[in-house]
Amino acid sequence: MAIKVHGLALSTCTIRVLLCLHEKGLEYELVPVDVYNGDHKKQPYLSLNPFGQIPALEDEDIKLFESRAICKYLAKKYNGKGTDLLRSSSLKESVIAETWMEVEAHQFNGPMQALIHQLVRNPRRGEVPDEMIVEDGLEKLGKVLDVYEERLSKCKYLGGDFYTMADLNHVPFLLYFMKTPKASIVTSRPHVNAWWNEISARPATIKASEGMLLS
Repeated sequence: MAIKVHGLALSTCTIRVLLCLHEKGLEYELVPVDVYNGDHKKQPYLSLNPFGQIPALEDEDIKLFESRAICKYLAKKYNGKGTDLLRSSSLKESVIAETWMEVEAHQFNGPMQALIHQLVRNPRRGEVPDEMIVEDGLEKLGKVLDVYEERLSKCKYLGGDFYTMADLNHVPFLLYFMKTPKASIVTSRPHVNAWWNEISARPATIKASEGMLLS
């Protein structure tokens, strides 16, 4: 049975999984979930993700949800294919990558999620961004990116001199964010900007982002 990803190509969490699949060179089927009709909150989808969120994955007898967990699973199961996203052959390299994966989840994700909601989702709904939330998000994100700037002055990628899941996990939100008027918070930091230019130009990134609403 082919790998099935239940989700939407414009969803950042779905894109995270598709990025991983493309980096690993794996075939898959994207099964659209009609979230606008609330199908993600109904059966049979709830049998895949009881929290009613996208994406979910089916691979043979495995059913998973939570995009970061799905990506780790794919990277481990298909370790010998495509990009080595977890650097599993080296304890030192793997724990460094894991550290920056945690940074993305616990430091970067929060302020970036708030900014995407205000700067991307609200305008598409005809709603005006809340400037107080935007400024708070930018302040918090700026502090995170200052740490990244220092880190990336010493190595090409967050995990070292090799692309890992730590970099991949940042891509979906940044694809949207870099189309907003606030992108200068990235471009004004030369090492962060060079890192972004590098990871956004990867063939897997370009392929996985084809269904996103980036205009």
